[in-house]
Amino acid sequence: MNMPEKFAYIETFGCQMNERDSEIMAQLLGEASYSPTHDLTKADVVIVNTCSIRGKAEQKAFSLLGRLKKIKQQKPDMRIAVAGCVAQQEGENIIARMPHIDMVLGPQNIYRLPEIVGTLPSTKQAKNRVHTGLSNQYAIPAYLPSLKQSASPFHKRFVTIMQGCNNFCTYCVVPYTRGREISRDPQDIISEVQYLVNHGVREITLLGQNVNSFGLDRDKSCRTTFPELLHKVAGIKGLTRLRFTTSNPKDLSWGLMQCFQEIDILCPHFHLPVQSGSNRILKRMNRKYTRELYLEKVDQLRSCAPEIAITTDIIVGFPGEADDDFDATMHLIEKVRYHGAFSFKYSDRPKTKSATFPDKVDESIKTQRLARLQKRQKEITLERNKEYVGKNLEVMIEKDSKNAAGQLNGRTATNHIVN
Repeated sequence: MNMPEKFAYIETFGCQMNERDSEIMAQLLGEASYSPTHDLTKADVVIVNTCSIRGKAEQKAFSLLGRLKKIKQQKPDMRIAVAGCVAQQEGENIIARMPHIDMVLGPQNIYRLPEIVGTLPSTKQAKNRVHTGLSNQYAIPAYLPSLKQSASPFHKRFVTIMQGCNNFCTYCVVPYTRGREISRDPQDIISEVQYLVNHGVREITLLGQNVNSFGLDRDKSCRTTFPELLHKVAGIKGLTRLRFTTSNPKDLSWGLMQCFQEIDILCPHFHLPVQSGSNRILKRMNRKYTRELYLEKVDQLRSCAPEIAITTDIIVGFPGEADDDFDATMHLIEKVRYHGAFSFKYSDRPKTKSATFPDKVDESIKTQRLARLQKRQKEITLERNKEYVGKNLEVMIEKDSKNAAGQLNGRTATNHIVN
């Protein structure tokens, strides 16, 4: 007798790391005979993969979880899981707040997903439905990816090289939700990239919360540094483009910068989060670098790769940020002239040190500052983009353009979208 077909629905919030985790969970459920679906009402298992970096992403996830309650009332056998950073952060509180949730899964437990789903019918107690163990001895399993369970264009993939962060910036939840830095076995990474290239993938992005410190959690006698890893991955025949994200400026080494001169397929694009242009605020953020050091590293990057496109992250309205501090950030974007910036209003996050700072910036001031910064950065981005007019650039085609019939959409090596 044929078993009825089972379906899994996954909704992802947040960073590329979460996107890759969702692909892994989709693959694991596929191996357990669940087919993917985009129809919530059809799903037997629903996974909401959450992000805790900013309050807005967390609110969106809880809004979806609230809507799922009505769907589950119509379909009581549906299993609902909360995964990712909010799951790790809130644990049993999620089930106390939303009893219709069946399981809570932290980032180090995603590989156990089929086993946990299989035990759910016999599990009643909340503590048996919460899997948020976080160990410094955790080893990221060797796992070859499916090319089916991905929302990415077929030609490119994310490959996780490490998890966690040791930096403890005062505003950031990552050390509490993903743990301390744990590097993957370099050979597992090479095997995964080789497998992807053998199956037609041409562009790889290496992922980590702070890729610059890859390998530093291992003994020196058997350590592979990040520049060494880049050289190894770039040596895989058939790979056309290599990217990475994200980097902390304090750990940006000259050896890594030189990779842009030494590795032909390493794309000349660097995402280098600055967060603030004020030394006083950088110190309060515990970023462990100064404005001067950051600018020095930008100059060094451009000396290695004059054509490099630099993008950044900026937080506006950090506790205690005065007009002078914000002006320092505005001066910084004028000096660096970023090709693009992701900018956000500061929001308190659970367990972080900055949440306890008393001198919060008024919401209306944060809104005004963000609008001013984004307006100017948009102008700078347009000015930088005009520098490419008249140039011939290689574009890797990704899909049909949404802008006009008959046009194609792709990316340059500097990560600019082209129609």
